[in-house]
Amino acid sequence: MKFLDLFSGIGGFRLGLTRAGFEPAGYVELDKFARQSYEAMYDTQGEWTATDITKVTDEEWREFNGTVELIAGGFPCQSFSIAGKRKGFLDETKGTLFFEIARAAKEIKPQLLLLENVKGLLNHDQGRTFRTILATLDELGYDTEWSVLNSKDFGVPQNRERVYIIGHLRGSSGREILPLLRENNKVNVASISDLTSVNDPRHGRRGNVLGIDGIAPTLTATDYKTPNRIAIPVMNPDRLNMKQGGRRFKTNGEPSFTLTTMARHGVLLKKPRIIQLGRGFNKGGVHNIAPTLSASSYQENNFVAEAEYRIRKLTPRECWRLQAFPDDLFDKAKASGMSDTQLYKQAGNSVTVNVIEYIGSLIYEATIGVNDES
Repeated sequence: MKFLDLFSGIGGFRLGLTRAGFEPAGYVELDKFARQSYEAMYDTQGEWTATDITKVTDEEWREFNGTVELIAGGFPCQSFSIAGKRKGFLDETKGTLFFEIARAAKEIKPQLLLLENVKGLLNHDQGRTFRTILATLDELGYDTEWSVLNSKDFGVPQNRERVYIIGHLRGSSGREILPLLRENNKVNVASISDLTSVNDPRHGRRGNVLGIDGIAPTLTATDYKTPNRIAIPVMNPDRLNMKQGGRRFKTNGEPSFTLTTMARHGVLLKKPRIIQLGRGFNKGGVHNIAPTLSASSYQENNFVAEAEYRIRKLTPRECWRLQAFPDDLFDKAKASGMSDTQLYKQAGNSVTVNVIEYIGSLIYEATIGVNDES
């Protein structure tokens, strides 16, 4: 079964769906850096591709009619995000891109659609935005189901709630997939730790472990060998003596915050806790599950803590691990010449691979079963 990867980013949909048994037929991505990573990570030779989805003609889409069974896409979510300005469809450059997916579906008529967006999409404009999306899909002949799923329940230590929409082409006898009946499957934050990058000062500094001013000595190997000095991710430490309401802390072994476009993240040594500063809709405080990391989570890393603490940023590799990307794909993106700034951004903008793989497996099994019965 073939699928099209729209707004592909670094291929979270691609990786999850191919693991589930689907075959990529092509991809669309405007961001040149995301495309560079994508093409370094995957074998895309011979695949159709486009940069600007608004420039793809109806005739081009119709070429996939009868060959593509699924369209996947996490259409740009900043317009609907709590962290963003929530302009929704009023945002001419982002909010309306959902209708480009609808245009592609109208011409291709795939059996299935798999879409992802932020949880805030559900209540944006008092629910009218989401009703518009469902009504549009209904007019195109798709019966829809949707559910809010959290990445922390799918094998990664990140609290990332997203709404997933599955569209079944009417008459295709598709089976219901959502909601998923799944037990909470939390994973220890240590599972994504990149401590191999922490080295003894005798061997110099590699620059990925920073102090309060960003230029303090690198953490040494002995800093994390003793039990009370385990390193874990820490989010948004900003002002000294701002606890509870001003920060969010994570204790050792707890899941990480969600990757977002504006949060700031790091790793705390000694009595480790994960911190996030209250900002905007984010109230801050102490939580058992780490908040979402975002595309600009690397910015403004004003890490400040009591004297007995030492803090470093989350590394790009750790952020990619929080989205369930394997190290070998991260290494390929990094080796393509990608900057850390872009690697952070790409992780924050991605979908969590494990969630897509799980949903994709259920869709694949259900679709194969229906086809076998017909």
